This record gives sequence, C-alpha cells and structure tokens, in this order.
Amino acid sequence: MNILNLSAVPSQRRAPEGGGTALGRKVPKSAERYSRKPALLLSGIFFLVYLALSARRHAIHLTTGYDLGIFTQIAKSYSEFTAPYAPLKGTGYNALGDHFHPILAILGPVYKVFPSSYTLLVCQAALVAVSVIPITLWALDVKGPKFAYWIGISYGASWGIAELVQFDFHEVAFAVPLLAFSVCAAGRERWRAAVLWAIPLVLVKEDLGLTVAAIGAYVAWKGPRRAGIALTLFGVVATLLAMFVVLPSVNPLGEFAYWPPAEPEEKSLLVKAAATFWPPVKWLTVLMLLAPTGFLAVRSPLLIVMLPTLGWRFTSDFPNYWGMDFHYSAVLMPVAFAAAVHAVASGRTITRRLLHAGVIGAVATGVTFFTAPFHELVLPRTWVASEHVRVTDEILGKIPDGATVAASNRLAAQLAYRTTVSEVCLFPRSFVPKEPPRWMVYDNADPSDLECAVGKSLESSAPHVPGYRIVERRSGITLLERVGGPMGRP
Repeated sequence: MNILNLSAVPSQRRAPEGGGTALGRKVPKSAERYSRKPALLLSGIFFLVYLALSARRHAIHLTTGYDLGIFTQIAKSYSEFTAPYAPLKGTGYNALGDHFHPILAILGPVYKVFPSSYTLLVCQAALVAVSVIPITLWALDVKGPKFAYWIGISYGASWGIAELVQFDFHEVAFAVPLLAFSVCAAGRERWRAAVLWAIPLVLVKEDLGLTVAAIGAYVAWKGPRRAGIALTLFGVVATLLAMFVVLPSVNPLGEFAYWPPAEPEEKSLLVKAAATFWPPVKWLTVLMLLAPTGFLAVRSPLLIVMLPTLGWRFTSDFPNYWGMDFHYSAVLMPVAFAAAVHAVASGRTITRRLLHAGVIGAVATGVTFFTAPFHELVLPRTWVASEHVRVTDEILGKIPDGATVAASNRLAAQLAYRTTVSEVCLFPRSFVPKEPPRWMVYDNADPSDLECAVGKSLESSAPHVPGYRIVERRSGITLLERVGGPMGRP
C-alpha cells in the first residue's frame, strides 16, 4: 500500500474527509455552516483578548529583550533577506544556532510591511486564536452548542495559553494551531489531514519532531499503519538532524546549546528515573493540564501526544521547565482539550460524568483565569502608563533610528524594531574587538537585570562608564553616549 494513500483504511475506522463528524456521523450542510459561528465567534473574541494583554504589556514596558526583542530582530533580519541575526544574543549571532525555527521566515514579509514589535504580537494573537476553531468545531459536532462553548472558552482561557500570550513572543505560537488541527483530525480519524498538519511542526522548534513522532505513533495505532510509521520516523529523524547537525553547524560554539551540563558524578539510572517524578511541582503541572478539561482528557489515547514534551521537560535539570510558568505548556493545551472531546466522541463518558467534568473544569478555568496572566486585563495599571513609562519613552526618543545601542532587558524590547540593540549587561565583552555601541541606556528599576556590572557602575555614588558621557539621568533611567573613537579612545 502506498504510504501516502491515507484514505485507504477500513471504512468503519474512518470518518468522511468532508462534512462528517467524529466517528463518521453526518452533519447537514446547513448545520455545518451554522456550526462555524460559535467557533469563529470565540476565536475572534480571544484574538482581541490575547492582543489586548500582550500589546498593553508592551506599551507599559513589561516585555523584554529576552525574548520579544530577539524575535523582533529575527523578523527584521528575514524582512531584509538575511540570516536571522539577533544582536541581543551576541554580535553577529545567527539565531538558527540557538533554536531550529525556520518557520519564522514567514514573519519577514509581514514585518516588511509593518516594521514593529507589535507586528509579532498581532501575529501571535492571531495564530493562537485560530487554534480555538478546530477544537470548538469538533466539540459542537460531538455534543452540541453548550459543550462546544464550554470547551472553546475553557481552552481559549486556559493557563497554558495565557502564559504564552503574556510572556512576549515565541516561535511555539506557530505550533499551537498546527497541533490543534492535527490532533483534532487524528481524533476524528481524518488521517491525511492529521499527517499534513503535523509535518510543518518540525520547522517550529527542534523538539517538536518528537511530538510529530507521537502523532505518527497514534496514527499507526489507530489508522493506516504504514503512514503512521513513516510520520514517526520523519519526526525522529527531523529532531536528530536539527539537534546534531543543523544547530551545531550554526552555533558559534559548534554544539547544541541546550544539552544539560555535565554532572560532577555519574548518577545511576534508578536515581535519574526517580528524579523525573520529583519535585512535586511536576505533578502539579500535570494535574493542572488535565483539570481544565474536568479530567475528561485522561479517557483518551490522544494524550500520548503530550509525552515527548513532558518527557524532555521533566528529565531536565532546569527548574523553569517543570512548572506552569512561561510558554512551555502552550503546546500541551490543544492536546488536552482535543483528548477531552475525543473521550466524549468515543462514548466513554456518561451524562452524569460529563456534568461533573464540566463543574470541575469550570472551577479550574475560573481559578486559573484570575491567577494566570489574564487577570492583568482588569488591573488599572495595565491601561494607564506610569510616570516612569512616560519618562522612559521621552529618554528613548533621544536615541536616533538606526543607532547602535546597549540597553537594559526591558528597554531593549522598546528599541529592537528601530535600532541595532544589544544587552547592556553583556558590555563590554560581547563587543570586543567589535565597535562598541554608540548609545547606552540603563534602567535601575528593571528586575531582570541583576548582577549587572554596568548597572552597578551607574548606580554608584559616582556613576561612570569608561568611554561614555551621561546625556540624561532621570527616574532611574540613565542615557549615555560614546565619546571619542573605538572603545572610547579619543
């Protein structure tokens, strides 16, 4: 059998490729047209919510050079038809040596027309909002409007999605809709669509090839075996090539940047295995991934798609990977909610259990909505620029477009779209023997710039940076300009 002939599966195991529902139940075409309305409505509402949160955070200087500034520089490079250089990572740093994300080249033409960091935030909000559509549509086909609205709202407001939207911009924004469409198609037994939506994931980030492999394993288990095996091999090979060939060839150190550091003494396999399940924050993360679905997701085999991401996160020694912060759980939320819909579509959930799940899920979503970043939308400080922000904007306005600047982390996000900005706390080692930046700006209220040598110099009783003169110093913001020739020599 041709492995690309994905429709060649037993008819009782395949839903219609066109207008059917999960498990092959037909829907009248008029109902299909109507069924798009809740999905499109929720997608539009969440687009506005996501954009409002991320745009206002950027407007009041809560975004950072790491990472919005870096991704702005990448988009700017692609718009100029060059390699994705990110000066915030270091002089002449090619970002493809950090993570394998060639899909970001799509941002180049958009950034060319709208050259701003806000462009990335709009794109991210749109990408994530689109992911609401396939999950909501499937839920409506399975159980009607009430179930669809519950699933759509709970997914769109879930904490994993909120963390992605809140923390600047990340390449995984492209993975969220791809995963939503792929996993929903797999649950509906639309094998061709599941495979085709999964394939581009290898262009988003190097670890997502393993997620592609997990989707392939599910396809091989439940659908056309050869196609599933081919997709699994494709995902594994893509990850190996990215981590062992592409990234080391571009990385300035000639290696994959995120290998765990060497341990002073070798641990036994038993100790390493036990560490995968400890500390308890890992269990809390799993619990909170499932709770918004009312734990319906545990009744679906689609959950195997989560395993690669949870595996590399929980086996890592980096504590940020274990918990609920940052963007790391965004790619898991579509899988969890698709699994919940699949459990109901497969008839594994009786009405009483579904009601219990709805209550649990609603409580979990409500609690995390007001503890996760979405609660910032109801805070007055989100909508009113402080005096510190206004003064900062005035001072940054004195830096001309196209200038070279070394800036604090949060200030770098404000400058990345119109200057060549680098991280001030890496000065001067990241510039030797290159020409130092013409301007330097530091915010002593930036909590993300700790243990900064330049900052300590500027916060001392006699502020001074060799080779620079202070242009303005106000509200904790210090703007300096280079004097003389290279490295400040006259």
